Amino acid sequence: MPVRLIALLAALVLAVASCSGDSADRRDVFLVPTATLGESQTLLGWNMSVANLRFEAEYVLVDVDAAPAREGEPHAAPEDLRFGLYGALVHPLEADGLGSCEDVTSLGVNPVSASPDRMSGTVCIGPLRDRSQVRGVYAYSPRDRIAETTVAYPAAFPVGVLPTNSSETGLSVKTSSVDAFRADGAQLNPTALGDPAAFTGNGYMLLGLEVDGLAARYRDDSAQRGGPMMVLTAPTIPGKGLSHACDVYGSSVLVLPEASREAVQLRASLCTQGEINAALLYATVSLVGTHAALWTTDDG
Repeated sequence: MPVRLIALLAALVLAVASCSGDSADRRDVFLVPTATLGESQTLLGWNMSVANLRFEAEYVLVDVDAAPAREGEPHAAPEDLRFGLYGALVHPLEADGLGSCEDVTSLGVNPVSASPDRMSGTVCIGPLRDRSQVRGVYAYSPRDRIAETTVAYPAAFPVGVLPTNSSETGLSVKTSSVDAFRADGAQLNPTALGDPAAFTGNGYMLLGLEVDGLAARYRDDSAQRGGPMMVLTAPTIPGKGLSHACDVYGSSVLVLPEASREAVQLRASLCTQGEINAALLYATVSLVGTHAALWTTDDG
């Protein structure tokens, strides 16, 4: 074989290998930019690193360090950032960055603290006993919503969301459980609908939701949207909720299945809370496109 032809073939092999490496460096999971734990990437105006994933006292701990990506430009409020566990978990686990370690009293951790130009400290996600399925941590903001991607469904007590089909979003949603409470913790049963006095003041509702779909379609739809979807419940209230259950479950969850799965199968519990009529009788569940970032335990 001529020497020049051998040299050309070698150059082509190197070029293909180089392109493959670049592609791996820019790998996406359902259009979520992905880095290895310890690396930095940009999310919602922040240059953020997530590192040192560890398991202690049935919690997953990670250290977060973030600063504005560009001085003087807007970025997401620290209190709006939410972190979750990535992997083949039976139920998703998420926590707000700020205040996530309040229940972890047995560990000496330095919880996340924030100022307008810095966010640093430990995020606590859990509790979790089966550690084998955790492959990383993602971050997003429930307030970051891609325009013209919202699909909302009514979720009234005692039925919740009526089963939907996947024609609108590529995902179907149905309710697996509905539990309603007054603000004092007293549980309401369906017969309360005939008692006007039962629906005064504040209240909250815990919704068990099942979100399903084909991973291939969800990947394609995410590419068209510009990001994955999140499930949101409304109404909600900022800060401390009406119950500890609402603090634990939250009112949002990111739909981010493990990359090797052929199906989206999300089983989540979310909370609606506020004025009791709004929270129980006029609540909504929405699917909304958003942006997120993912840090994994390996670079595969």
